[in-house]
Amino acid sequence: MATVTEKMLNCLIWMFVLLCSSRTDENSVRDADIFPSSPEIERGSTLKLFCVLGKRYTPHRNASHIIWKLNHELIPQESYNIVNETVSSVTISNFTYSKAHVKCFTEFLGKEQLLVHTEVKTGFPPDIPGNISCIYYVDAELTCTWTSGRETNLLTNYTLYRKVMAKEPVTLPGRLGSCQSKKESCSFCYPNIPYSSSSCFQVKAENVLGEASSDCVHMPMEKIEKFEPPEILSVKKNIGIKQLLTVTWKMPEKTIRLQDVICQIQYRNVYSNSLEFVTVTLNFAEKTGSYNLTGLWDSTEYSVAIRCRNAVSAFWSEWSRQKKATTEERAPSEKVDLWRVIESSQSAGSRSVHLMWKPLNSFPPPGKILGYKIQYFPENNTAHKMTSISATEKMNLLLNEEAYIVSITAYNSAGNCPEAILRIPSADEKPSQIIKSVRTSTTNEDVVVEWIASEPKVTRYVVEWYEELETDPLGRSWQYVVNSTNWKTNRKNFKPFICYNISVYPLCGNKVAAPYSIQTYIQEKKPSEGPVVDTAVPGKNEVTIKWKEISKDKRNGFICNYTIFYKPENGKELNETVNSDVLQYRLTSLQANMQYTVYIMASNEAGGTSGDPKTFKTLKFNQEDVIVIALPIGLGMLFLLGLWITCILKKHASFLNDRFKNICWPDIPNPAESIAVEWPLDAPVNNLFFKGLTSEAKIIEFEDVSVLEHCLPEESQEGSLLMNCENYTSECTDINTKGMIYGGKNILYNEINEIAKCFAPPMSYILTDQDIRSKMCSALVPVKKAEFIEMLEKDLCDSQQTSIKNEDSDNKEMLKLEDFSEKALFNPYLKNSVIRREFLISENLQELASEPKSQTTVLPPFQQNVAEQSYVTLDMFGLATAH
Repeated sequence: MATVTEKMLNCLIWMFVLLCSSRTDENSVRDADIFPSSPEIERGSTLKLFCVLGKRYTPHRNASHIIWKLNHELIPQESYNIVNETVSSVTISNFTYSKAHVKCFTEFLGKEQLLVHTEVKTGFPPDIPGNISCIYYVDAELTCTWTSGRETNLLTNYTLYRKVMAKEPVTLPGRLGSCQSKKESCSFCYPNIPYSSSSCFQVKAENVLGEASSDCVHMPMEKIEKFEPPEILSVKKNIGIKQLLTVTWKMPEKTIRLQDVICQIQYRNVYSNSLEFVTVTLNFAEKTGSYNLTGLWDSTEYSVAIRCRNAVSAFWSEWSRQKKATTEERAPSEKVDLWRVIESSQSAGSRSVHLMWKPLNSFPPPGKILGYKIQYFPENNTAHKMTSISATEKMNLLLNEEAYIVSITAYNSAGNCPEAILRIPSADEKPSQIIKSVRTSTTNEDVVVEWIASEPKVTRYVVEWYEELETDPLGRSWQYVVNSTNWKTNRKNFKPFICYNISVYPLCGNKVAAPYSIQTYIQEKKPSEGPVVDTAVPGKNEVTIKWKEISKDKRNGFICNYTIFYKPENGKELNETVNSDVLQYRLTSLQANMQYTVYIMASNEAGGTSGDPKTFKTLKFNQEDVIVIALPIGLGMLFLLGLWITCILKKHASFLNDRFKNICWPDIPNPAESIAVEWPLDAPVNNLFFKGLTSEAKIIEFEDVSVLEHCLPEESQEGSLLMNCENYTSECTDINTKGMIYGGKNILYNEINEIAKCFAPPMSYILTDQDIRSKMCSALVPVKKAEFIEMLEKDLCDSQQTSIKNEDSDNKEMLKLEDFSEKALFNPYLKNSVIRREFLISENLQELASEPKSQTTVLPPFQQNVAEQSYVTLDMFGLATAH
C-alpha cells in the first residue's frame, strides 16, 4: 500500500511542476519556490522535492546552479536531477528524520544564496483503535475512551460513532450519532443521549498518510451506568447495646432503576489504619437502606462511608461523605501511668512537685475521659487528705518537706478507673541506689537504653529523658518499663546533635529509688565553633595558652580532646593534643624574639572545628638573662661609684673631718685659758726677724699668736672679716709712714698695728697675758718690753695713731714703707682663723741706734666665763727678712 501511495504522490508532483513550468504568466511563479511546500511522508520512504527558479534569476543562472542541503549538510550531487533550465529536483531515499529542514541554494561566482526552504515531517498512518469502553453518567454525559496504537507523529483526527443495533448497525444522525476528537476520548453530553438498551460504538482514525476504523463494539446502557454517590443519613449507637452502630443512607434520584442495587459500607476506628467492608443488596424499588455494624470496640469512634451500583454495571459510584460515631462507653479498667518531677526547695519549708500522667494503656480505650481526680496527703497524717480535679494530664503541687502519698483516678461517663499511687519522698530522705550502670546505643531506627540492677525483685522502672538545656520540668519525656532491663524507642523522638540526659528510676511498689543518669547524643557532628584562644604574657622560650569551653548548644557532641596548633613566622606548623578537661597548656621550646600564630581545634567523634587564630611574640631576654646582664653592669657601676667617693673623701678628708667635727661637737676655746700671743724662746733660724744681724741680735718670730674672735654662727663670717680688714687697712694708711724702734732697730709699727687692726673686727678684744708678753719682749730687747695692742673700735685706732706719732718723735731714724713687702696666706680649712701674714723686712734697713720707748696700753681686764663675751683667735703671724 505504501508503494502505491508513493507512486501516486510522485505523479502528482510531476504534474504540478509541468503545469507550473508551462505557464507564461510572470506572477504565477515566485522568484524561487519548492514543491511540495510542507511535505509529510511516511518514515523510511523516499523523499523527492523540486526547486524552481523565477524569472529574476534567468538567464544568468539556471538549474545547474542549484544545490541542496539537509539540516545544514550538503546533499551529494548524485541525488540531484535537472528537469529543465529552471527546475531542479533532489531525491532522498529512506528518509528517517521525524522532522527536518531541506533548503535549496543557487551558486554563482563561488557564492551561495538561499532561494527557499521547507520543513519535512515524517510519520505513520494510524493504527486501528482498540479497547473501546464507555461510561454512562446518568443524565450527565456518555464518555468513551480507546487506545490509538503506535504514535503517528502526525496530526490524527478521531471520530466516535454511536450506532443502534438492528439487523445492521445504524449510525444515529448528527450529534446524536458521532463526535470529533484529537485525543483518545470523546463524550456525548446531556441531552444528546437518547437511552437505548442495544447500542454499539465505533472509532475511526485518519491522517495525511491514511485512515483506520475499529469494529462496532456492543455495550448495553445498564452495563455502563454509573450512579451518583449515596447520602448517609445517620450513624447511631443504640443505648444499652455495646459494640454496635446503625447506618442509614439514601439512594440518588437519577438512576435507570431496572436492576437491583448493590451497596458497599466501609468503616474504620480512629486507632486503626485498616478498613472493614460490608456489602448490602437493595431492591431496585427501594430508595433508602439501613445496616447494623456489629463487633465494634466499646467507647471507640468510627468513621463510615458508602458506595453503590446496579447489579449488572461494572462501575461503582464514588464514595459518599464520611460520617463518624462512637460506640457505647465503658468504665476505664486500667490505671494511668503517673510520674513526678521534684524541684529543689525555693523557700524554707516548701517545694514544688510537678505531676504528670499518660492516658490509659488499655486497648481499645474505654472512651472519652472526662477528667482526672488527684488526691494527696502527708504519709504520717492521712486525715489531711486534699482533692483536686484536672482536665489536663499535668498538675503542680506545692508541698512541705514531709513525705506525701499522691493518687490519681481517671473517670468517664461509665465510671472510674483504679487509682495510680506514687510516693513523694521527704526533703532529707536519701533513697537507695539499686541500678549499677546504664548504657545507650543507637541503630538506624531506634535508640536503646540498657541497665543493670542489683535487686532482681524490682520489675518496674521509669525511663526519663530530656534535653540538657531544657528548663521546663513539664517538658520532660518518660515511659514505664515492666519486666525488662532495657528500653527501646524510635530515634525520631530524639533530636540530632543535641545532648540528652537519660535517667532510669527503679520503682519499689509506690516508692521511687535513686536514679542512675547518663548523657548521650544520638547523632554527632563537628562543633559549630572553635575555642577562643588567649595567651598569657609570653616568655623567652615559652607561653601559656588558655581557652574556654565551647557553649553546650554549639558542641554538637562530646568533646574528646583539644589540639593546639602553633606556627612560627615563616616556619613549620606544630601541634599539641590535650584531654577535654584541660583548658590551658604551656608551650615550651619556643624560639626567642619570634612571632607565633596559635589556634585551637576542639574535636568530637564527628570531627573538629578550629577557633580564630591569635598571634604573640616571645621575648628576646627572659628574667634570668636580664639578671645575668644587669648584675655585672650594676656591680661595675657600684665599683666606679665607690672609687669616685673614695677619691673625693681622700681629697677632702681633712676638710670634711673638721666640718663634721665642728657640726657634731665644735671645739669652743675657753676664754679663761686663752693665750693671745706666744713668743717661743727657741724660734727656728729660718724665721729670723732680721737676716744678717749680729750674734747678739735675737731671732724674732711670732707663732701661734691667737686672738679670740667673735663667735659667729655662719661661715660667711670669714668673708666679713676679710672685708673689715681691708676697710680698716685703708682707714689707717696714715700711720703706715711711722715706724717703731724695737731692740735697737727701726720697725714699722704701723704694719704690726695693721695686722692687729685687720685681724680684729670692731668689737671687744683681749690682750695676751702680761707675764707672757714680758717674757717675749725680754727675749727681743732687754731694756724694755713691747706690747702689741689690738683695737676694738675705730676710735682706738685713732688713739693708737697718736701714740705712734709720739713714739716716732723719739726714734732716731724713720723706716720707709717700701722697705717691707707682705705675703698673705689663708687657710681654708679653719673656719674661725685669721689670715696668716708674713712680713718681710729689707736687708738695707739701718740698725736702730737707740731702743724704742715702751708703749703700753691699759686694757680692760679679762673676765673669765662671762656670757656674751666675744673673742677672736689669731692663729699666727711672722716676720722674715726680705732679700
